[in-house]
Amino acid sequence: MDQLCNYSDSRLLHGCIYCDQGLSETRDHVPSKVFLDTPYPENLAIVPACFNCNNGFSRDEEYVACLLESVIVGSIAPSKARRESIAKTLRRNQPLCSMIAAGMSESNGQTVFKVQNERVQNIALKLARGHAAFEFGMPFRSAPAYIQCEPMSAMPAQAREQFEDAAVPTVFGEIGSRSMQRLQVMEVMLRSQTGEQRTHTYFINTWVDVQEGRYRYLATNEEYGVRVRIVIGEYLAFEVRWEN
Repeated sequence: MDQLCNYSDSRLLHGCIYCDQGLSETRDHVPSKVFLDTPYPENLAIVPACFNCNNGFSRDEEYVACLLESVIVGSIAPSKARRESIAKTLRRNQPLCSMIAAGMSESNGQTVFKVQNERVQNIALKLARGHAAFEFGMPFRSAPAYIQCEPMSAMPAQAREQFEDAAVPTVFGEIGSRSMQRLQVMEVMLRSQTGEQRTHTYFINTWVDVQEGRYRYLATNEEYGVRVRIVIGEYLAFEVRWEN
C-alpha cells in the first residue's frame, strides 16, 4: 500500500475523528488490523482518535471479522476458519463464538446466520470515517445520509458494476490532500459518425488495495458529497455517503 503524505491544511484535522468530545490521544489504524492478515501491509494508515473511541470499537470489530469468516466457510468451528487470527479469536472468545453459533440455522440446505445489523453498520461507519479523514484531511463526524452493508454476491449485476467502477470526481477536495494526490489522468478518444476524432481527458480515482484479497476501499468527493466504498474479504461490501 502506497503511503502518501497529507499536504492539506493540517488545522482541518483535529481531535478524535470519530466523536465531537474526544482529544487526539491515540492513533488508530485504518483499516483495523482484525480485518488483515500478517504480515501487515507497510505504511498502514493511521488517524487521530481518543482513547475511548480507539478501544470502544474492538468488540464490534471482532464480531464482524468472526461473523464474516464464519459466513464464508459456513461454520463457526475454529478448525474450519481460513484465517488463523480468526481461529484464535474464536477459541479464545467463547461468548462471541457461542453468540454467532446461536444465530445459525439451516434454510434450503444452506447454513444461514442471523446478523446484528447495528453492530455491522457501526463498523462500516467507523471504517468509512477513518478513510474519509485520511483521504480528505478532515473529519466526517456527522451522521451519513446513506449507509449500506451487503454481500457482493447479493448485488444485482448492474449495481455491482457501478459499485466496482472507478470514480470520476466532479468536485475536488483540499489541495494537497491524499485524495487529490491519488487522481489519475485518463484520455478517451472518440470518433464521430463523420470520422472526426476528439480526445477527452478525465480525472479518475481508483480503488486502493490495502491487502490483496482482504481489504480495499475507494473514497471520492462527488457532486452531492463524499462517498466511501469498502470491500472486506472480497465478500462484504460497505458504502457510506455524506451529503454536502
